[in-house]
Amino acid sequence: HPAQPSMMKYYGTELNKSRYELVMAAGGSDALEWESEASNGGAKARSWLHTKANSIEGGTSEIQLNIVAKRILELPGA
Repeated sequence: HPAQPSMMKYYGTELNKSRYELVMAAGGSDALEWESEASNGGAKARSWLHTKANSIEGGTSEIQLNIVAKRILELPGA
């Protein structure tokens, strides 16, 4: 289906955001550490923040959902 790439991009972005939310929750306050050798330079926190940018940089999640709505669900456009 022509809208499948949009559907997969949206799903992958949301899955990645959920995964890092879990990593941050499991890490507690230690996961928020930003600049130390113990936290590998804040790798967890930086990766978590990058997942937020992923929903924008690859085409916003709202646009991907709009494509899915129009092409797969055949809903009318705005």
